[in-house]
Amino acid sequence: MTDRAQFIRQLPKAELHMHLEGSIEPQMMLSLAERNGMTLRWQTADALRSAYEFSNLQDFLNLYFEGCKVLVQQQDFYDITRAYLRRCAADNVLHAEMFIGPQSFTERGVTIRALMDGVLGAVDDARREDGVSSGLLISAHRHRTEADAFALLDSIAPWQDRVAGVGMGGPEVGNPPSKFVNFFAECKRRGFKTSIHAGEEGPAAYVREAVELLDVDRIDHGNAALSDPSLVELLRARAIPLTVCPLSNLRLKGVSSLTEHPLREMLQKGLFATVNSDDPPYFGGYVNENLIEVQRSLDLGRDDIVTLAKNSFRAAFIDEADKARYLSLIDQYVKQNAHF
Repeated sequence: MTDRAQFIRQLPKAELHMHLEGSIEPQMMLSLAERNGMTLRWQTADALRSAYEFSNLQDFLNLYFEGCKVLVQQQDFYDITRAYLRRCAADNVLHAEMFIGPQSFTERGVTIRALMDGVLGAVDDARREDGVSSGLLISAHRHRTEADAFALLDSIAPWQDRVAGVGMGGPEVGNPPSKFVNFFAECKRRGFKTSIHAGEEGPAAYVREAVELLDVDRIDHGNAALSDPSLVELLRARAIPLTVCPLSNLRLKGVSSLTEHPLREMLQKGLFATVNSDDPPYFGGYVNENLIEVQRSLDLGRDDIVTLAKNSFRAAFIDEADKARYLSLIDQYVKQNAHF
């Protein structure tokens, strides 16, 4: 391990863009299928892992939604959340904000209570047992209707004080943010922080819609914004965080090589970028691997890595006192590890 990689692994950090449904390691997926009396197309973890070759976002989503079917019981949702948060503890991720899209499950008869109680039970145990704080982000599907999104919002009302924010993902092309103006206005009226996947496969215009029409607090991905200089200036002026996912972009053919990834340009232009894993087993790495690979490929300096770590806490949906505490931990770590 290089000194820079060791510095990254031990550096305090947060993760803000990770989908619980996309965090199921192959062996766990097989075990959950067995628990719930299901038969998958793959007999071994290696066979399943070999299927993780994608041509584009939709190609990935087809497999992703198939994997969602193994999540049925409250214990299933607990187990995947707890497994991810244990990995956070091992990777010095002190705070994690995790997406889950209930519509994938409730349409199959899984109750919203089973999902919420399973995930939130793991959140509570991780805080108590590992000292990892986390926030749940409820993700609506953009390929469904706005009425469906409103129904989802109503269904999570009993847990509103346990939800860190509301986001939106799914097939981007053909489903612009403007399709959900009323939904996001209602989310903000109810007091939720908001984010939306934009500019991953969709154009810069989708990122602009997310900012100007939806007034979201964060943009998930946002890569396409760099093609529009006035949009870049808008994002910079408003200090809107971008939750960038380098290995995801590579595996979904958003970039042909990490050496071509736009993260360095984002930092050079003063954008509020963070690094995240998206769906780590599918894309070959958790947040540390994303940071290590992009640092090496883009020759990012030590100060760049520290900026990305600080941005991860500054962009989190937590209060200012917690942000200050985490930022202080980074400063202490950097001072103690000046030799790296």
